[in-house]
Amino acid sequence: MDLPVPESGPGEVAIDVAYAGANYAEILYRRGAVDVPLPFVPGIEVAGRVRALGEGVSGLEVGQPVAALTIVNSGGYAEVAVTDARLVVPAPEGVPLATAAALPSNSTTAILVWDRIARVRGDEVVLVHAAAGGVGSQLGQAARLLGAKRVVGTVGSPAKVEAAKAFGYDEVLLRGEFAERVGELTGGVGFDVIVDPVGGETRRASYEALANGGRLIAMGNASNGDDVSFGANELWFAGKAVMGFNLAAFSATHPEVVHAALARAADALAAGDLRVDVVDTLPLEQAAEAHRRIESGATTGKLVLEVAP
Repeated sequence: MDLPVPESGPGEVAIDVAYAGANYAEILYRRGAVDVPLPFVPGIEVAGRVRALGEGVSGLEVGQPVAALTIVNSGGYAEVAVTDARLVVPAPEGVPLATAAALPSNSTTAILVWDRIARVRGDEVVLVHAAAGGVGSQLGQAARLLGAKRVVGTVGSPAKVEAAKAFGYDEVLLRGEFAERVGELTGGVGFDVIVDPVGGETRRASYEALANGGRLIAMGNASNGDDVSFGANELWFAGKAVMGFNLAAFSATHPEVVHAALARAADALAAGDLRVDVVDTLPLEQAAEAHRRIESGATTGKLVLEVAP
């Protein structure tokens, strides 16, 4: 279906899209988990070149290579995408645009989760579920970058253990094993922070594995499991916290904070302090295949769609 070419309004940037990252968020849109107006163009992150600058935008130039979040209004699976200028940064120098397209969503999320939401400290032991996936691969590295004492990851199959170890984790174990090894891994006190994009039974088990003062960060439901509730009195007596993080909602309300995290991630990628692993690049026409692979749970790293490379 052809739609009119979007134009940048005040404070916005129009981008000629070269590549778009493929993410679980787009699968949720497709499933109807999120109400969206039709016709709807998915795609929450892109890399390409600046096509036009809206009124009041400075610091960017037409033709400049950029990486951007298109997460607030979506639209990345298209030849032209428009987004808030505060969600755009220059593409990291020396980094291919296909790799730059895999940076905005997961890497920015990882920086924000540890720095802004969990507020991780240097003496803390943290755990990340789905450690070999797109966001998991960034969470492990960002935890190390921001100074966590020990970083543990879980994966859903033995085939993913070695892949996850390459992303900054001190130890990687199967998800079904972590609850039995909490004492061994944390000196008997529990984890200080657990990041859970899996949901369902894993979320409740993660809560139980927290230390007093620990924080559980809920940021997905890849298992499509039933919701898990925590009563205020339960949290009070246990001395634990449960917090959610949604990049789309946070980007809409705190674009300056997101911009700082995106720029920090881009600098870390350019400096070699952060690794973004693009495992495959598919043409945009094969977006359904990219989604199938993500839904299967078999992927490690990131899938990117070619729009106009």
